[in-house]
Amino acid sequence: MFDYTGWIVRADAGRDKDGIFCVVGVDQEGHRLLLADGKRRRVSHPKRKKLGHVSCLTDDQSRMYDHPVIHSLQQGEPVSDRALRRALAAFKEGYSLG
Repeated sequence: MFDYTGWIVRADAGRDKDGIFCVVGVDQEGHRLLLADGKRRRVSHPKRKKLGHVSCLTDDQSRMYDHPVIHSLQQGEPVSDRALRRALAAFKEGYSLG
């Protein structure tokens, strides 16, 4: 099973369509990603979404956004909602969502 933790994705389907989220984990079956944005979806209660219903926004070479919060997620360390919101805001500032 591939580890998607730390990917920045955009929801392509559902109520949260066009929302920007960070993958904070994968469910036990491995079929759904656990997404959080720190505001509507907290790290403690992430949104479960199928892999086919999201698109990756990070660059194709590394698939990672270089930020300390993302590194903490990948190491399995706890991350606050506030820190996640700031990391996503910094990502949105440097990425054209067009």
